[in-house]
Formats: sequence, structure tokens, C-alpha cells
Amino acid sequence: MTGRLASVNLGIVTEAEWAGDASGRSGIDKRPVDGPVLLRADGVAGDFIGEPAHHGGPDQAVYAYAEEDAGWWATEIGRAIRPGGFGENLTTYAVDVTGAVIGEQWAVGSALLQVTKPRTPCRTFAGFWGVPDLIKRFTVRAMPGAYLRVLREGEVGAGDPVEVVDRPAHGVTIGEVFRALNLEPELLPRLLDAPDLPEPLRQKARRRLAARG
Repeated sequence: MTGRLASVNLGIVTEAEWAGDASGRSGIDKRPVDGPVLLRADGVAGDFIGEPAHHGGPDQAVYAYAEEDAGWWATEIGRAIRPGGFGENLTTYAVDVTGAVIGEQWAVGSALLQVTKPRTPCRTFAGFWGVPDLIKRFTVRAMPGAYLRVLREGEVGAGDPVEVVDRPAHGVTIGEVFRALNLEPELLPRLLDAPDLPEPLRQKARRRLAARG
């Protein structure tokens, strides 16, 4: 089944003591917008990124999170989570984001996107939600959302279909990469089967495998 975009979200400037960059500003608070938004190879037009050293760039140009996974968290913490509440640019519906294969391609609007890596939870995320143990809980749940490359720049908007147009045969998923790096080190060899996984993560997998002997 082809999924769709529930919303497209852009970050606003948030100043807080938990914000990650040196100026105390973060772009994690993203809000749904009306109309089309341009996805560029280096990021989302109009989005604010507070820590460019750790967020954005070609391998993390766009961040997607599933509306269904957000619903689980709303029940877990006992409060509503609006679209963009995970700092995601794209809130999806009926898209298996955790099960997306590294390197698979999504046609969305006039853009072509490629799944690259899972999100790693950080202190800024925990501070934004006001849940001190969120990093641990987010890690254990292992529904991290997916970063995407922009293979073809284009405009997207709420309601646009999300169509998987190519899926690599290796089968290494977003969820598997996240679990390998955070929960199940026995999965680390699988990461080397995914050529489209960003090289820093492939190198991390090699180092950990070498350390394990």
C-alpha cells in the first residue's frame, strides 16, 4: 500500500538551556506548514537547524517519522504529540519507516528521496519533551525514524503519496541498524551489507567488530 504525508514540518528557533548548540538555540520544534515545501540536497527550505555539525547535510537532509509510532508514544507518556513533535520534517501515514530498507527510494511529490540511517536520540530531544529518561526509553523502543537523502530535489506537501520505487535486496532496515548500534551488537555484521549506509556508520560497525575480535 502506498502511504502518504500526514504533514510537512519546519523548525522554528527555540532558545532553551537544553538546546544543543553553543548559542542555546535549537530547531527541534517543528510545526506543520501549508502548501508545498522544497526539499533540497542539503536540507529542507525554510527549516531551522540549530546544530549543523550534527544535523542536516546530504545524508540527513530530511527526517521522517511515522504518525503511527507517534501515537504509541502519546499513549506511553500520556499526552498528545502533534506532527513535528519528534523534530521530523515529514510525518508519514501508512509508511513502515522502521522497516524501511537502507537505500530504498521514495517518490514523494516531485522529489525522490533515499533512506540513509536512523536517528540517534540526544539530550536536546529529552529536554524538548521534558522527559529526563527519554533517551533510554526511545532507545529501548527502537522506533527511531529515518533520515533521507534527496536524490532529486522537488516540492512536497501534506497529502502527497509516498511510493517506494526501489528497494535494495540486502534487506537491512532502519530498525536493524538502530538495534545493531544500540541494543544488539550481534547484528553489526549486517550493517556492512548495506552499501548506502553512510560511511561513518559503516566505519563505526567495523571498529566495534574489530574490538570484539
